[in-house]
Amino acid sequence: MSKKVGYSKKLSTQIVPVLGMSKSVELELLSTMKKLGVVRAESYNKLGSINHWGLDWKKAIPEVKSFRTPDTLGLPAKLMDWTINDVAKAITAQQAACIDAVIKKIYKRFQGIENKKTRKKLCQQVKTLEILDNPLLHRLIRKEFQRGHSWVKNQIVYQKVGYKCRRLSRNTYQLELAGLIRGKRNKIIVKSNRQISGQIRLIYSQTFQRFEIHFLVDYGTVEIPSERRSIGVDKGYTEALYDSDGQAHGNNLGRVITKKSDRICSKNRNRGRLWALHRKLKKIDPAKSARILENNLTRKTENRRYRKNQSQIKAIIGAASKSLFKGESLKVFAEDLTQPIRTKRQSKAMSRKLNSWMKGQMRNSLQKWANWTGSVVTEVQPSYTSQVDSVTGTLLGKRSGDNITRFNGVVLQADHNAAKNILDRGTDKEISRYMSKTEVQTVLLRRTARFLKGMGLSLLDAVELGWLDSKHELCSGFQATLGRDARKA
Repeated sequence: MSKKVGYSKKLSTQIVPVLGMSKSVELELLSTMKKLGVVRAESYNKLGSINHWGLDWKKAIPEVKSFRTPDTLGLPAKLMDWTINDVAKAITAQQAACIDAVIKKIYKRFQGIENKKTRKKLCQQVKTLEILDNPLLHRLIRKEFQRGHSWVKNQIVYQKVGYKCRRLSRNTYQLELAGLIRGKRNKIIVKSNRQISGQIRLIYSQTFQRFEIHFLVDYGTVEIPSERRSIGVDKGYTEALYDSDGQAHGNNLGRVITKKSDRICSKNRNRGRLWALHRKLKKIDPAKSARILENNLTRKTENRRYRKNQSQIKAIIGAASKSLFKGESLKVFAEDLTQPIRTKRQSKAMSRKLNSWMKGQMRNSLQKWANWTGSVVTEVQPSYTSQVDSVTGTLLGKRSGDNITRFNGVVLQADHNAAKNILDRGTDKEISRYMSKTEVQTVLLRRTARFLKGMGLSLLDAVELGWLDSKHELCSGFQATLGRDARKA
């Protein structure tokens, strides 16, 4: 039995609707949201600059209160403090995302083993205020880090001391929220299947025209074992996930995305014709033009269908992630797909479908279920994982649809093959996560050349035999490998 080394909390955000409140309470809450919107905007303007790099959110309140006090807006000090802390946490998360992007640029700029120490030093400096003294890092961060701005005026953050929760019936609770007047609480009725506790966020949803309560639910803890089984995961379009054990998860994802994409495309084409007719009739028949605009060109029904489609796709991805872990603590290696695909041109239909792929949702869903099972997700460099032969680790083979044909004629399932390559890349010492595509190609060509040398062949022979794609001849590593082999001969 594996030894336990710690615990991980199973947390999830729950959204519950507000069922009722008095008109006076509604007006006061909307007024408070508007005032706190000013606090959010000014907090972002003050703390969102590069001068507050490495911000400690616990020290953000004095920074903002040095020029904006609660009295000037007629706000309780606590409500203002909680909003400032919420903004500071959001800025901290934005800085962390920027650091990740800058590290990728550092690896791209300083490639090769000879620059390993330089990369390590810069990656350490980028997390501290030393960036202000380093012109290169300062320039990279200023280019990547956009100064924060906020136009949010529909939220109020309450800590535990700012409200009381009382149960009225099985699924109905009454919340007494801190108001603008000291000692006076605003009472609202919410529908929830559990007691509301911890920090909550009251939001007025413009989409549904209602108030909602957002709060974290603790579903307990999970024990983290000292040893985890490793598994590679390929993120796909037809199937959401395909693991290195040969199991597909979320099989109908591609069908749902394609159906949604085709429906929206057809709908928008028809709407384009209606818009043209509306503009044509504007002068000839204004009454008919107005009827078309009112009855046929609104977005209410389409927005409802779009939300339904998005929820269906998210449900498929969530079920696929849950099916992958099956309650087991794993060490998952997955592709890093955070960078957009810029070099490869796609058809309009393919681009439209890939825009609905929701690869970011896949990443979030994997991380959520990893936290819930005590697993860990490690992202790897995705280049050529779908084109490498997982048996030999070389580029000898050709992919066609869902199959990849090896140099000896054996056919493998393409997604399963890619998942195995991702698993191998997780422990690959030569290929790191932030390497460029060209560097990865060079490493793989060297390995391919070594494999062919054992058969008495060269890279050129493999191209002539049709084992190696001729596109690799354009890589500088191809010629370098040929020259190295010629010198040794």
